Amino acid sequence: MSTASPPSPPAPTRPRFTRIVRAPEGAGSRSAPSALPGDSLAWQLLLAARAIAAVRAGRSLTEGLQTFGAEPPATRAAVADIAYGTLRRYGWGDFMLGRLLQKALPHPEAHALLLASLHRLETWPADRHTVVDQAVAAAGEIAGGAFRGLVNGVLRNYLRQHDALAAAAADDVVAAWQHPRWWIDKLRRAWPADWQAVLAAGNAPPPMTLRVNRCLATPADYRARLAALGIEARPLGESGLRLVRPVAVDALPDFATGAVSVQDAGAQRAAELLDPAPGSRVLDACAAPGGKTAHLLERGENLDLLALDIDGVRTARIEDTLRRLGLRASVRVADCATVDAWWDGRPFDAILADVPCSASGVVRRHPDSKWLRRESDIRRFARTQAAILDALWPLLRPGGRLLYATCSVFPEENAGQIDAFRVRQPGAVRLHETQLLPCDDHDGFYYALLQKSA
Repeated sequence: MSTASPPSPPAPTRPRFTRIVRAPEGAGSRSAPSALPGDSLAWQLLLAARAIAAVRAGRSLTEGLQTFGAEPPATRAAVADIAYGTLRRYGWGDFMLGRLLQKALPHPEAHALLLASLHRLETWPADRHTVVDQAVAAAGEIAGGAFRGLVNGVLRNYLRQHDALAAAAADDVVAAWQHPRWWIDKLRRAWPADWQAVLAAGNAPPPMTLRVNRCLATPADYRARLAALGIEARPLGESGLRLVRPVAVDALPDFATGAVSVQDAGAQRAAELLDPAPGSRVLDACAAPGGKTAHLLERGENLDLLALDIDGVRTARIEDTLRRLGLRASVRVADCATVDAWWDGRPFDAILADVPCSASGVVRRHPDSKWLRRESDIRRFARTQAAILDALWPLLRPGGRLLYATCSVFPEENAGQIDAFRVRQPGAVRLHETQLLPCDDHDGFYYALLQKSA
């Protein structure tokens, strides 16, 4: 992407991604027989539209896609590809519909179908007329086919006006950079030399990186096994392998028996930085889904590790992860900040506080989050982060170490949070601090390693 920033446009005349649209009852499921073939692009566009409509109604994309679990794997993959791509480019699609629609479209699935179809037209230009025809067929399944003519007219107008619309979108900050205006402004203030690269990374598909279980194999050995299967990878970090092209996890040798895990290279830094000594008593305070917990156990010897998470469903994922890898830890459903409900009074040698945050550093993996977030959410996260730090610090023994971690790129959640904490706790010595901005090799993470003075 060009490093030249588009000029700032006037304030938009209509709201960007307001959560006032509600998904219709039953959206997201095939509640009635459909004439669409199950392997058709029309059916994929329709399912993607239902997931996108759910996001516009305030649900996560993960929730929106879960309702299609009965579909064949190829269909689920195609639907996810359309939905993720549409939401990564939502600012562009929203801008286009603002130019192509004379008034707001009242039906959420029809609106979402247009967004998904515009995305597919832009990313699959070789057969645009097929995309239009399939989108119209999908519209036949919405509101008794009432929007077939509108969908056909809007998409054909887009094709006729493509060059003029593309030029107009290039001059709109939100359409050009695919992020909310407040998000762009915040990044420009925080990272004046890097904000464009951060935004570009947030719009790109994420890399697929593996963490080799060094209890079972070396990264070099596992890389050779991948190469024998025609899967190209390159070393990344202490235990990581970055795949040149993503593959399904069941194509990875011995994935089911724990030889390897999928984990971003930036996330792998957590266990490396905390680096608890053999036999340490360790707390992973916000542990789900368990990747960092497992990495700590793979690296450490005889760790007495307690993994907590406030969400019971997500806590079950920690247990599933440890079971696959053949690792052991105590796992509990608990709010780490409500210490009296779970702590036995014995201090910890090391604590990993991977706190709730805006997830602004992993937005390419969760493109819905940048449109569901509000600027005020950052202050709410900051209050939660401060409460967790204040609750966990007394549980650390003198000389012990706490690693504060986020997957955010906003300073209020990162360096600003730690600066404020050290004012409240003068005995907290900062041993290490790093802000990883998202790039080709890893997502965005912040780490601050603190030691409690004697």
